[in-house]
Amino acid sequence: MHIVGIDLGTTHCAVASVDPTKGPTAPVEDFPVPQLVRQGEVSARPLLPSCVYVPAGHELAEGALRLPWGDGGPQVVGEFARWQGARVPGRVVTSAKSWLCHPGVDRSAPILPWGAPADVAKLSPVEASALLLSHIAQAWNHAHPDRPLSQQEVVITVPASFDEAARALTVSAARRAGLEKFTLLEEPQAAFYDYTARHRKDLGKSLEEVRLVLVVDVGGGTTDFTLVHAGVSPEGPMLRRLAVGEHLMLGGDNMDAALARRLEEKLFPDGNRRLSATQWTQALQAARTAKETLLGATPPERHGVSLVAGGSKLLGGSLSTELTREEAEALVLEGFFPQVDAQERPRRAARMALQELGLPYAQDAAITRHLAAFLAQHAAAGFTALGESAPAQGALPRPDAILLNGGVFNSPRLAERLVDAVSAWWPGAPRIRLLRHESLELAVARGAAYYGLVRRGHGLRIGGGAARAYYVALQRPADSSEQPVLCLIPRGFEEGQHADIGERSFSLTLGQPVQFTLYSTTSDRIDKPGDVVPLTEELKPLPPIHTVLKGAAGKAALVPVHLRSGLTEIGTLELFAVSNVADERWRLEFELRGTAGERELTVTESMPARFAEAKDNVDRLYGNKPLPVGPKDIKQLSRTLEKVLGPRETWRVPVLRELWSALFAGAAKRRRTADHERVFYSLTGYTLRPGFGYPLDHWRAEQTFSLFEPLVQHHTEKSVWVEFWVMWRRIAGGLSEAQQRKLYDYLKPHLARKVPPDAPTPSGKAKGIQPEGLDEMVRTAASLEHLEPADKAELGGWMAERLKAENKGSGPWSWALGRLGARVPLYGSGHKVVAVEVAEAWLSLLLELGLSRIDGAPFAAAQLARFTGDRMRDISPDLRARTAEALRAAKAADTWVRMVTEVVALEAADEARALGDTLPAGLRL
Repeated sequence: MHIVGIDLGTTHCAVASVDPTKGPTAPVEDFPVPQLVRQGEVSARPLLPSCVYVPAGHELAEGALRLPWGDGGPQVVGEFARWQGARVPGRVVTSAKSWLCHPGVDRSAPILPWGAPADVAKLSPVEASALLLSHIAQAWNHAHPDRPLSQQEVVITVPASFDEAARALTVSAARRAGLEKFTLLEEPQAAFYDYTARHRKDLGKSLEEVRLVLVVDVGGGTTDFTLVHAGVSPEGPMLRRLAVGEHLMLGGDNMDAALARRLEEKLFPDGNRRLSATQWTQALQAARTAKETLLGATPPERHGVSLVAGGSKLLGGSLSTELTREEAEALVLEGFFPQVDAQERPRRAARMALQELGLPYAQDAAITRHLAAFLAQHAAAGFTALGESAPAQGALPRPDAILLNGGVFNSPRLAERLVDAVSAWWPGAPRIRLLRHESLELAVARGAAYYGLVRRGHGLRIGGGAARAYYVALQRPADSSEQPVLCLIPRGFEEGQHADIGERSFSLTLGQPVQFTLYSTTSDRIDKPGDVVPLTEELKPLPPIHTVLKGAAGKAALVPVHLRSGLTEIGTLELFAVSNVADERWRLEFELRGTAGERELTVTESMPARFAEAKDNVDRLYGNKPLPVGPKDIKQLSRTLEKVLGPRETWRVPVLRELWSALFAGAAKRRRTADHERVFYSLTGYTLRPGFGYPLDHWRAEQTFSLFEPLVQHHTEKSVWVEFWVMWRRIAGGLSEAQQRKLYDYLKPHLARKVPPDAPTPSGKAKGIQPEGLDEMVRTAASLEHLEPADKAELGGWMAERLKAENKGSGPWSWALGRLGARVPLYGSGHKVVAVEVAEAWLSLLLELGLSRIDGAPFAAAQLARFTGDRMRDISPDLRARTAEALRAAKAADTWVRMVTEVVALEAADEARALGDTLPAGLRL
């Protein structure tokens, strides 16, 4: 058996192995990965580019993708994928690893290549990662037919800053690739293990007078910081990891994007044009080469760049310019590694070039500022390791040595700048020592393989256990403003270790979904499993954990449970709800789909003193045994509830959701009268709006959706239909993709007959119940953000035709266009937005008709032109500038103009305007 280390990198993958039967001196050997480099040409390369190319049907010659172990699949990975992807737009998946930690999209959905045309078969970030691992496995199996990779001990590396969701998705990708016996290792640790492997014979001497080591790992997509304490014992050196940094999506990809943007500015100095998708891909490749050349050991003064002009006659069909060494140094050295004061911290001002790739990169590009913040956050642990006490507030612990990792530091200029910038924080002290490496590209894979050897007792292990502590939110006491959280796992917890937290019980109902709000932190906290502490800003929310508890008997019952937490052998968090009265337990799973809208979950709060009275008022009208009531009682139910609970705009989310429970319990009685039905829909939608943002909201929305198929009972009453559609618009964000599809399939034929101005007049009487409330039907359909872009484009096309035909201010048409074409969804995944060309056509129509003449047109225009920084979603700079000017002329709100000119979050009032409804008190999307 071999131990195989795999560096599953953002830009490249690398593989190394070691034979443990050869003992502690076993050499770590690189495994060059065979891969296609051109059509029909295979070569073993030290690195496998982390690229997946999706060919068109007959784009490549038959047999062109044949590999030594057989025909390739429908996709190709590696060097040829990178090479071909630079020549054919929209067909190459890159940086899949970065997408694994993007909470704003469904990471298990086919969303890559990002921004690719609709006819391109897409992959999920998990699938793309699995394809890379599968290629490595097949290459290994071909070279070692008697030792398949699935039977070897595999170590896969991940960024230290990967949260539990990203780690779980990496595990899923590995299992899809057929790997079962594997563990995860953080990349900075792997890089340090490589250093210890190379100094097996003289590690003590090589770390002489070194007590604190700072590992700075700048990869293609992430930057990781790690502090390692190097102690001394009679047996020799001792290593312990003290701290890791928070998730920081910032790396070499961003530097390439910054240089590519500079190329674009030089090619189009007026700013009214921009590179096409094909040219942008080429510009990124050219920028990467320019960066390596201009910041290399012997850099030239300038580097020429040529891009295909895409039909232009300029310069014989190409666009040419150059980058100078001075420009590269200004953008990369000063932009990413500036000399900053030790007290400086990351700034919130966004740098647009960082957001060109569709991912939520760090707003401040200055890695040195992030590094100063990291050292400040872990100052106590650092000074303790140094045997010192902090001499003054704000002082940073000075590392004795720095270990660099990541291909970015192949540039001597960047390596020198970082060490110089950090050393300058302690004036008068000598320059910090730099621990030398052999290969920045291969160090992580080599260290991962050596780590497997260390786990068998052949080498020095880096102690420290879990880099994060984990907490779960508890119910907030009525007399406290602090949110309590329960410690599940403290920092330093070891793999394979578990903790039963029996002193804190939860009462859960079998058959009902339960949800736990979890938090994690890398800060220097000293908490024990079971400790209850207040929620603070340093605790970062994780995706929710939820399950449906089903007992062995299958009956509904209230059961007391406690939590059992632990770290698996592969280094991921696991959490169980364990029955206190029976031999049963339930595994709690992370929600790994797009969860950006639920990052700030609120736990259950105590109810107002008169809530029971309010519930009784609902039960009077919708209970199983209704009391005698008159028509006036049902019509005035909302006003009655306000007399008890106060103005309804002040009702907080917990009150609203408890009212929903009371209403839904009486759903069967909504059909008693038309007023019963109308008021039921009105209040149900109001109490569940916007359908997400609070624990179990998706379950509530799912329960409510059972009311859709029966439609309305009093179908001749238009007011009932109106409230029916308003309810679905209000809670659309909580409906699943399948439920939204079902809703739209019902609406579509009715809208097709009523909305387009040229729709043919149907002959004869339409069959079945005919819905009413056209305006609200339109708004409901436009709120379904999980629909495919093609459906949104068709629906919006009808709205645009209606606008042109009516050419007047009333109606839902402009609001619907703005919602359907919004560049930033309110709750949906970013890969479901309509194409740029579609949004531009709708926006041009609004500008042509006049923003001041059409009701709602200014805000719709702001949504269509909203600046995201994502080149695949943003409209052209020229049209965006025209829109900003038109908004100013129409005296639109300043926040709307800023939406078009800057990357900003929506204000609360604008969130409500986009939803078409107010938000519950205290809730933000």
